[in-house]
Amino acid sequence: MPFRKWIKSANFAIEGILHGVKTQRHLRYHFLCAAAVLFFSYMVGVSNEELIIISLAVILVLGAEMMNSAIEAVVDLISPDYSEKARIAKDIAAGAVLITAFGAALLGYVVLFPYVKTIFSEGFHVAKHSKEEISLIAFILVMIAVIITKAYFGKGLPLSGGMPSGHSALAFSVWVSVTFITENVYISMLCLLLSVWIAQSRLAVRAHTIWEVILGAVMGATLTFLLFRLFY
Repeated sequence: MPFRKWIKSANFAIEGILHGVKTQRHLRYHFLCAAAVLFFSYMVGVSNEELIIISLAVILVLGAEMMNSAIEAVVDLISPDYSEKARIAKDIAAGAVLITAFGAALLGYVVLFPYVKTIFSEGFHVAKHSKEEISLIAFILVMIAVIITKAYFGKGLPLSGGMPSGHSALAFSVWVSVTFITENVYISMLCLLLSVWIAQSRLAVRAHTIWEVILGAVMGATLTFLLFRLFY
């Protein structure tokens, strides 16, 4: 089935991300910094155009760091012993990451410095956002939290197994978002039932334990709820 093949391919791709986060300290730092920068950008209320610029910079840094990790793995496979050419290849790949990170830092400075300056001159005020915008940032931050937590525990595949259940985290994040957006108890209950069904399906196929599912659900719902309370 094409859909199952896509799921399998996505599983391999996300497993690559998790492996990188597990084994590469700098990649973990980049993911944490990405979450912090996006969260801070939302707090100070950057414009949509500025948020796009920051998001692209974050994506470029993460992509460059992962490419660097892949090149290092290939070089180690081809040349397990010390080689000057292997060292040069690794240094060039690391240099590409440095250039990308420096450019991202420069873009971040240009975009965020006026907001930081305003904080010191007028005080700090949390910007308010639409429910749809909060739903988007909540989904992204929950996904990053799942990746980092799975990397920390080091068990299971990204879409199958491991602590916590990513399916449950994202499903319950969507449930909280739908509840705030619609403000309709019937739609909220329907979405909750769907979220519980998704969580139960992870138990039915024995992809997760009960505690992995519960932690995922609590993580997704709590983080999304806090973001709505903060930004709306």
